[in-house]
Amino acid sequence: MTASTILQRLARTIEARKNADPSISYTAKLLNSNQDKVLKKIAEEAAETIMACKDNNREQIIYETADLWFHCLIMLTRHDISPEDILRELERREGVSGIEEKLSRSQPNKTE
Repeated sequence: MTASTILQRLARTIEARKNADPSISYTAKLLNSNQDKVLKKIAEEAAETIMACKDNNREQIIYETADLWFHCLIMLTRHDISPEDILRELERREGVSGIEEKLSRSQPNKTE
């Protein structure tokens, strides 16, 4: 099973939870909460991932990154963005220097 297949399956499950009862589904609860709650969860999971990295704890890095990705998928679902949208953007950037890509975003639009 590929990573993108797992992400697609999880995204479909999250999408299906939009109509679930928030009192019995954590995912439904987040999908039906205000955006700030989801964003705070992402910040919390990012901080926990950072701490796991600082502790050099491989198992915790994996665990916390999975939590981070899950909550990011919730955020994406709320904005009707699929994992495929993100994967296409990553594919677009493939082979492009990070420095070059960043410079292309910071240059003013030359339509004059």
